[in-house]
Amino acid sequence: MYKAVRARMRTLVCRVRAARGDAGMVTSEYAMGIVAAVAFAVVLYKVVTSGEVSEELQAIVKRALDARM
Repeated sequence: MYKAVRARMRTLVCRVRAARGDAGMVTSEYAMGIVAAVAFAVVLYKVVTSGEVSEELQAIVKRALDARM
C-alpha cells in the first residue's frame, strides 16, 4: 500500500509542477502581445499625424466630398 500511495503522490506532484510552469508563460505572452500592439499603435499614430500623410488624407476626403453622383 505504501508504494501505491507514493506513486500516486508522485503523479500528483508532477501534475502540479507542470501546471504551475505554464501559467506564467501564458501571462508573459499576453503582456508581450499588448506591448507590441501599443508600440504599433504609437508608430501608426505618428505616421498618420505627420504632415505629408495628413495632407494626403485630407486631399482624399476632399475629393470624395466633391465627387458628383
